[in-house]
Amino acid sequence: MVSTAPYDLAPAGQLLAFGALIAAGPLLWWRQRSRAATPAARLRALTVLTLFLTFDLVLFGAFTRLTDSGLGCPDWPGCYAQSNPLAAHAEIHAAQTALPSGPVTHNKAWIEMIHRYLAGAVGFLCLVLCVMSWRLKDRGAISPWWSTLTAGWVMLQGAFGAWTVTMKLFPAIVTLHLLLALGLLVLLAWQAQAYEPKPLKLPLGLRRAGWLVFALCVLQVALGGWVSTNYAVLACSEFPQCQAGAWWPATDFGQGFTLWRHLGQGADGGYLPFAALTAIHLSHRIGAAVVFIALLAFAWRLWSSEQARPWAVRLLLVAAWQGATGISNVVLDWPIVAALAHTGGAAMLLTLLSFFLARLHQAR
Repeated sequence: MVSTAPYDLAPAGQLLAFGALIAAGPLLWWRQRSRAATPAARLRALTVLTLFLTFDLVLFGAFTRLTDSGLGCPDWPGCYAQSNPLAAHAEIHAAQTALPSGPVTHNKAWIEMIHRYLAGAVGFLCLVLCVMSWRLKDRGAISPWWSTLTAGWVMLQGAFGAWTVTMKLFPAIVTLHLLLALGLLVLLAWQAQAYEPKPLKLPLGLRRAGWLVFALCVLQVALGGWVSTNYAVLACSEFPQCQAGAWWPATDFGQGFTLWRHLGQGADGGYLPFAALTAIHLSHRIGAAVVFIALLAFAWRLWSSEQARPWAVRLLLVAAWQGATGISNVVLDWPIVAALAHTGGAAMLLTLLSFFLARLHQAR
């Protein structure tokens, strides 16, 4: 494989220009559609637009990981110090010729770079949102520090994206990269709801239950990320049993949940045993059962309130989606469509709960 330095900032300017160019289309559409709107409505529309494109970026990031394209370009921010795979054709061809089934191929390089271009576009939109929030701070309905936090958050997310590449898919870094992406969705959803207050008044017990369900969902998403980044999805190849008709085969939780280690490496520096992957997978299954029961109980409690009843239906639908796609990943041998749908469901669940909690906060 052609060697290259992990960091080379030479193409950074061109990559920023690509991101701005991609963001220009949505920005022009937003400007045209919200020309006559109030400042608060304009900011809300831009926030929702950024939220939508961030959701798309989360899905494309999952697609990049599922197609093993995370190292399609082994340096950052460009590809062999170039701004696009065409300019790096010779290096990519040499790496693919040396190892046809390796991490660097022409297709994987394009997938990886498109992911970076889209990330640049979302980052540009977050910066525009920050600037617009400060310009309209006296008429924007919410503090511009929210959008400033979002802009800082997306920069941190970019740093973890770089470390994902330079640290060679280090599982803890990849999982944190996913969690930060979903955290960006949460921040944007909260702001979008703040620009259009629709208070939801519920008893204190239900408010606390909402936050508890949210915390359980975040923990479960972290477990799901750990399953995916360690390639432990197929450690259990059956449902509801795990392997060969066994509900609880050999497990190694100590090695499976040693967080600071390289991909495929155990706590002792050797290969990660299969029992560790089984432990990771079973933990996610147990977590899924806990979250599903919590969502059912919470939806049942919400059903007693007429104004909260639509939220109960939404939560149940997303919970059913997650259950179906999660089982499909196992019984259908981890197809990309099911895996993407499962990631999308997790993003939908956290976004939905963020809107819900924001409305509860407005009622206070």
